[in-house]
Parts: sequence; structure tokens; C-alpha cells
Amino acid sequence: MPPVPPAPSVPPDPTVVHPMPEAPRVVLLRPLITSPLIDVGEFTYYDDPDDPTAFETRNVLYHYGPEKLVIGKFCALGEGTRFIMNGANHRMDGPSTFPFPIMGGSWSEHFDLITGLPGRGDTVVGNDVWFGYRALVMPGVRIGHGAIVASGAVVVDDVPDYGIVGGNPATLIRRRYSDEDVARLLDVAWWDWPAEHIGAHVRTIMSGTVDALEAAAP
Repeated sequence: MPPVPPAPSVPPDPTVVHPMPEAPRVVLLRPLITSPLIDVGEFTYYDDPDDPTAFETRNVLYHYGPEKLVIGKFCALGEGTRFIMNGANHRMDGPSTFPFPIMGGSWSEHFDLITGLPGRGDTVVGNDVWFGYRALVMPGVRIGHGAIVASGAVVVDDVPDYGIVGGNPATLIRRRYSDEDVARLLDVAWWDWPAEHIGAHVRTIMSGTVDALEAAAP
């Protein structure tokens, strides 16, 4: 009797809101997002015991547009991770930063003073980024692939690929890999592999060497 071939691996469903039914505090963000100004990649998750499904309104703040928030695939967002968007900006070129026109009445005649304020552009997070507890990201920041943002960090400047940052304001603590290995990792771009291929090489992706990851590439 011929041997029975192994059953094909079945990757997890990226459209399921709660990938761990026994842990409702963990949600995949992509199926929850409704704003055209927010783009989140597959399998990026948020962990929060207090209504994680409200991430779009509770964790993305002052998002009045037109700037976008772009978060890549396979990112891990710890409880309280928040993104401040350009809508929080106030004028700073006069004696007062107070936004008088929003109070209404005759003051609203001066609404042009608070529209069209300069912004820093889109906020962009790469793939495979880990945000610690209550990390805060300021407008227009770009965070590279494979980066780690420490708990409580306030990110005001760009973070390099595979960089680790922490503090307020966040500064670079170290790089996870050498420049040469970072280039190799970016070339491999495992997050773009087919889900079935990722599943076959989870151990290499999580604990292997750069050499092993290159050897596993499809």
C-alpha cells in the first residue's frame, strides 16, 4: 500500500478579526479598517484588553486628512500604540497657538488661519515592525521594515530598517543586523512570500539565520 501523502498546510485566514478566539483582546486590523486614509497589511495585529476593535478611532488621532497612515504586513502593535496625525497641528508663527476659529461665533470668520497648515506627509510603517506598550508615533514619521519601537517611546523622527528605538524623543539604540545583512533581508522580503511558503518556513523566519532565510526563499 503506497504511503499517504501529508495533508497540505492551511494558512490562517487574514480576514478573521479575532485570530485567537480565546483571546478577544487580539485583533487583526486589516478587516476592521474602514477609512480610505488608513491602509494596513495582512496579519498585522493589535493587542488591547479594552475594545481593540475601536483601534481606528481610539488609536489613530486627529486624522482629518489628507495625509495617510500606512502600516505594513506582520506588524505587532502593543496595547496603547497610538498614531498622532497632522490634524493635531496648530499655528506656531504668531504670539498664540490657540485655534480661536473653532470656538465659533464671529471668531469662525478667521477659519482660514487654521486651514492648510504645513504637514509632514503620510505616516508610513514598514513590514514586521514591533511596537511596545503605549508607543506613540508623531505625524509624518517613516518606520523601516523589521524595526522595534520600545514601550513608551515617542517617535518623532524616521526609524531605519531593523533599527531599535526607545525614549522620549525616541533615539536609535542599535541596529538588529549589520548594513550588509539588512540589505540581504530587504532583498529576501519574506513578508511578500505566498502564505503557504511562509507556513512551511515559520521556524526559519522566526529563529533562523540570514543565510537560512535566503536559502528558503521561493
